Amino acid sequence: MEYGFMFDVAIILAATKLLGMLTRRVKLPQVVGALLAGLILGPAGFGILKETEFITQVAELGVIVLMFDAGLETDINELKRSGKNSFIVALMGVIIPFIGGFIVADLYGIGTTDVLKNVFIGVILTATSVSISVETLKEMGRLSTRSGNIILGAALIDDILGIILLTVITSFADPNVNIMMMAIKIIAFFALSGIFGMLLHKGFAIWMKRHDRDLRRFAVFSFAFCLLYSFVAEEFFGVADITGAFFAGLVISNTTKATYVSSRVNTLSYMLLSPLFFASIGLKVVLPAMNWEIISFTLILVIVAILTKVLGCGLGAKMCGCPTPRAMRIGVGMISRGEVALIVAMKGISLGMMDEQYIAPVILMVVVTTIITPILLKIVYSSKYDSITYEHSELLNRYEEVRDFERASQALLRQHHNMQKNEQTENN
Repeated sequence: MEYGFMFDVAIILAATKLLGMLTRRVKLPQVVGALLAGLILGPAGFGILKETEFITQVAELGVIVLMFDAGLETDINELKRSGKNSFIVALMGVIIPFIGGFIVADLYGIGTTDVLKNVFIGVILTATSVSISVETLKEMGRLSTRSGNIILGAALIDDILGIILLTVITSFADPNVNIMMMAIKIIAFFALSGIFGMLLHKGFAIWMKRHDRDLRRFAVFSFAFCLLYSFVAEEFFGVADITGAFFAGLVISNTTKATYVSSRVNTLSYMLLSPLFFASIGLKVVLPAMNWEIISFTLILVIVAILTKVLGCGLGAKMCGCPTPRAMRIGVGMISRGEVALIVAMKGISLGMMDEQYIAPVILMVVVTTIITPILLKIVYSSKYDSITYEHSELLNRYEEVRDFERASQALLRQHHNMQKNEQTENN
């Protein structure tokens, strides 16, 4: 039996956390540090590690857990109440970037032999990472503004629309697939997910209400359900496993123990699965492939990624009657791509819909949009713009629940530690 995987995991966990802490000190998400760790450790850096089958498989679990957690944190009922404004903004924020990505890919001949490769670059640009904008707005005291509410709602709907688009595109990755049969399978998956999803949601809700002891059972069975649903989606419907994971999260969301399950899933994620996923992306990058064509493609991709979100979401906001300053804030708040774009890109590589040489441009696009979003948000929310309107939203409360739960857990641990110290002092 080979034991080298232990060394690989240890190095990845230590490096991703260390660089994550460093990037956080300069007001950047820790995911940027995790990506840098993969780049430094992999062929593009010192070549200490290389991608192995073990890392690939654990990274796939990391993707599934991230999408499961995204589903857990999505409140469908509140999204319905948030109305058409968020939906229109999200829809335009998907259509315009999709068209922009397709055009860029077509100009560079990425999909010369397969138009789906052009389409897939467009799919990558549709993603939005809500966490970057939310943390920035919270720091600025603008999270509870009308534009902040629309950004949060639109980003969540954006993920759902992106998942549907990804499902459709990846389902046709196999050139030998029967298009009519595949379309029937996709429709059947979403239809059955809607029908059985409601039944399963009620079943989970009843079960969770009846038991208040040993909450760990809910986390274990929920994660098992996530993996099972992911397997069924991929194996029987030809739908991406991450789509199944997202819908599994939706099924359990809004139950009495959803916050607890999400907090336990987060622990599993940051302790092992997510670091290996983000590091595995960096391990795929090979610098010799970064010729002038790739460099120019990267620059154009970054520019298009920024402009299409601002224009698309800003136009959607204007269609909803928002004044220009608020439309600009909403457009800027939707720029950041984050981990969602990386998840989509990795799925494309595994299905042969995107060449590995384009993973570096995608990473750089994610990093640049992540860095530039907080800067631009502070500009568009500056005092020279019109007055800010504040309002209450259950979506904001939902977003904060899991984080508050984690803070409370850490506070209890600190209190326990202080009690132990006091006992030791008294005994001495």
